[in-house]
Amino acid sequence: MEKIIIATILILILARLIWESALSLFNMAEVKRRGLNPPEQILEVMDSSTFARSVDYTLAKERLNLFSGFYGTLILLAVLFSGFLPWLYSFFGSGQGLGVFRESMYIMSAMIIISLPELPVEYYSQFRLEERFGFNKSTLKLWITDKIKGLIIGLGIGVPLISLVIFLISRLGDFWWIWAFAVLFVFQLVMMVLYPMLILPWFNKLTPLSDRDLRQRLMRLADRAGFKARAIQVMDGSKRSGHSNAFFTGFGRFRRIVLFDTLVEQLSPEELEAVLAHEIGHYKKGHVPKMLALSAVLSLAGLWILALLINAPWFVQAFGFDYQQSGPGPALLLFGLLSGLFTFWLSPLLGLLSRKHEYESDRFASEYTGPKSMINALRKLSRKNLSNLTPHPLYSAFYYSHPTLFERERALQSQS
Repeated sequence: MEKIIIATILILILARLIWESALSLFNMAEVKRRGLNPPEQILEVMDSSTFARSVDYTLAKERLNLFSGFYGTLILLAVLFSGFLPWLYSFFGSGQGLGVFRESMYIMSAMIIISLPELPVEYYSQFRLEERFGFNKSTLKLWITDKIKGLIIGLGIGVPLISLVIFLISRLGDFWWIWAFAVLFVFQLVMMVLYPMLILPWFNKLTPLSDRDLRQRLMRLADRAGFKARAIQVMDGSKRSGHSNAFFTGFGRFRRIVLFDTLVEQLSPEELEAVLAHEIGHYKKGHVPKMLALSAVLSLAGLWILALLINAPWFVQAFGFDYQQSGPGPALLLFGLLSGLFTFWLSPLLGLLSRKHEYESDRFASEYTGPKSMINALRKLSRKNLSNLTPHPLYSAFYYSHPTLFERERALQSQS
């Protein structure tokens, strides 16, 4: 059985790598082809020099994606089949009585060690690739500080949460996964409220929108759209990146609207209204609870599968663990490392649902601000972010959570 498991995992790893690489190569070929003779539609959005930079930016990111795919695959293979994970487990002790806290510390330690080889790639992306195209605003000190803060928060949240799940496994028998799901789902809801208040300020500064006229204008729009928010805040995203975004956090009386400072600088008041109306559309159309419900179903299914694997000796034994001398830690860690090999193939379905939501939010925004403002905002953001306007259809279908610019424009124009 162990040999079948190893062969299956190797096939899944290879299949994902081949498909990821193929999509990147398809996308690069499509971008190069369109870049040779851009159609008039593209030049209405970007001038020729800006479009050439967007082509270079897309190709540079895809080359990095190709390298990251092969590099990450080698790391995963080494982690799974070198004997490192069983060795690290023995370092923390051995036997079924290893202890809840030590089992969780084993999982967190392994995850931290496994993430270390990715740091050079992240550094290159931030300080070479993004810097080359003018998007990086971070410093090395800030980047390192962010990593340390992320580690502290990860340990502060991850160790107690994993410990609680392991405690439930050890005490509640075969149906522990139902209780674990309830705990994790409640935790997810609580974090929706606490994240902007307790965690986000560790990394970014949130301040009230200082432009009084703009603030009143946006609040009036929110009132017309039936979105009661306590405040509109601006986040200093520009200290890390030139990219821009907008979102709302929390729910109920904790709801707040957040705009990147780069977004406020880049868009006109009319365009900001359109972007805000789009974000409100996600709320009014019920996209957040729908995605929460989908996430809950997938999480419940994943925990059920994990419950089966924890009781299957062949699962951990295939990767060098002694089932009789192992607690639940190795199975939890292996499940976390391997689940992406399966969920990766769900990306097109999840992307399809996400793009459907984006179309619905665009229509909602158009009802309150008109299609022109939304189109102008999308075009301007595409220019500022050097967005890829000509992705390969397979690439966008597999990866894109948003429709392409021209797909969104056609949908908006069909309403007018």
